[in-house]
Amino acid sequence: MARQLAWHETLELHELMALQANCLMHLKKSVKKVTDPELNDLYVSSIRSIEKNLKELVPFVKKAPSPRMDLIRQDETGFFAGNLLGAAKTSVKTYAAAITETATPELKAIFTKHLNNSIKWHTRVFEYMHRKGLYPAYELHTLLEHDTNNVQKALSMKY
Repeated sequence: MARQLAWHETLELHELMALQANCLMHLKKSVKKVTDPELNDLYVSSIRSIEKNLKELVPFVKKAPSPRMDLIRQDETGFFAGNLLGAAKTSVKTYAAAITETATPELKAIFTKHLNNSIKWHTRVFEYMHRKGLYPAYELHTLLEHDTNNVQKALSMKY
């Protein structure tokens, strides 16, 4: 196995850890409210699957180029902002993909308008997070430390 990750794969690791940690927290906060037994089983199965993924990803953080420590956040502002950023990012990706599958000009125009709105939404959320120190986009090591802290928090949550 390589001694160090490349920058580009470290960024992908960050994206996956951040998304899955937020998703795991959301699932754990929601599972108690799911009354349908089959759907509840799907939630529990999803929780276990994501926990397994995160446990397998965390060791790779040590292989990131020059790691650096940062402060652990005690409030949930970062969680809520991260959830919103993930939703905006998913919206951008989904609309971009939908445009490539659309043949009807009127629908393509609407999808394009929605894509542009999603990009603006993503920008606003990102700028908020960056300004508040919740998304240190230009500090890879801080970003990875935040991801690791979020993963640990998500893994330790009871459900």
